[in-house]
Amino acid sequence: MGLKKAKRAIMAVALTAAIGSGVLVGTQATAQAATAYKTVSTKMLTKTAYHKKSTAGALYNQTHTKKVAALKTYPNTTWYATKQATLKHSNSKGIYYYVKNKSGSVKGWIWHGYLKKGKAPFGLKYAKNAIALDYTTGKAVWSKSANTVRPIASVSKLMTLYLVLKKVDGSATKWNQVVDTSSKGLIAMGKSSACGGFLFKTGHKYTVKELYDAALLDSSNNAAIALGKWVAGSNAKFIKQMNAQAKSWNLGKASFVSASGLENDDLKAFGYAYGSKNANMVSAKDVALIARHLIKDYPRILTDGAVGSKNVDGQLCYNYNNLLKGRKYYQSSLKVDGLKTGYTPLAGYCFVGTGQKSGKHRVITVVLHDINEFTETRSLMNHAYTYSSMNN
Repeated sequence: MGLKKAKRAIMAVALTAAIGSGVLVGTQATAQAATAYKTVSTKMLTKTAYHKKSTAGALYNQTHTKKVAALKTYPNTTWYATKQATLKHSNSKGIYYYVKNKSGSVKGWIWHGYLKKGKAPFGLKYAKNAIALDYTTGKAVWSKSANTVRPIASVSKLMTLYLVLKKVDGSATKWNQVVDTSSKGLIAMGKSSACGGFLFKTGHKYTVKELYDAALLDSSNNAAIALGKWVAGSNAKFIKQMNAQAKSWNLGKASFVSASGLENDDLKAFGYAYGSKNANMVSAKDVALIARHLIKDYPRILTDGAVGSKNVDGQLCYNYNNLLKGRKYYQSSLKVDGLKTGYTPLAGYCFVGTGQKSGKHRVITVVLHDINEFTETRSLMNHAYTYSSMNN
């Protein structure tokens, strides 16, 4: 036998063996078989739950001429098998299951060896760090890398707002105090397409309450910094207060350099860079604990944070919490009434959510660097409520 013919023979044997073991199922998109799979036999199954055994494998149509979905794109999915078939390709036979995800939106045939019996464990696909905290006990019911510090963008404003509410202490007089908004840096920040949103207009006087609403609802960065200066006398002194407050709560995974959540790379241009680090670095767990202190000590944050939008000095302050009533991801049973969104390119999309389902404890959720922050928060809240410890 010539060298070329010998190589072809070896490859043919390997190909046949691979098909028989199911190995080719996951790679068939790039190496389509010349002929379709033939069905030898089929039978109905009692609906049985499976989840992926490894990252390999994919769903196909029954003849395996079209790939439907790769398992790796559905990392925490329960697949429900309702049929079994013996499929033949060349001289190899294999057992395959016809499966669907829970909603039935994805379905197809898959070699049985890629699946493991049982429901898939809960997980979040996109969030790099996350936690669901039982507000009543202060304990986590589920977490993902929750002790790892990372930039948290405007979620930082929860600490800023806590210290503002601490100074106001329910005083109507303090709510109505005028805040100094004359800083050229803060005026420029308000006009910035990347860092602004709320304008400090020349000749206008802004009260503590107005800037509080702008910082909470519109996530205004210049409002947050101006409020910090009102609380402590200067930006530097306020940031020291933020760190001191975190230390008093024994939050070992929290350090602040910014009242707004903007990184020093951006703050530098406006004259508000502070400290040696570039960003506020806080773990998901510590963010959740900050939120818990805020809700516990100043419950009005829930009423204020549930407002969809508000006109402040002729400017619309829009709340981007899309789990609120009337918004895209609203779920009535979760009764979401807060709390804070955040985004910078470095931190990614961040969200602190909270709500209290009837007959259950309040839940506080945090997702950091999550491109699907609202859908994953909703999933996380629903999962948190599967734990009996969350019952009243």
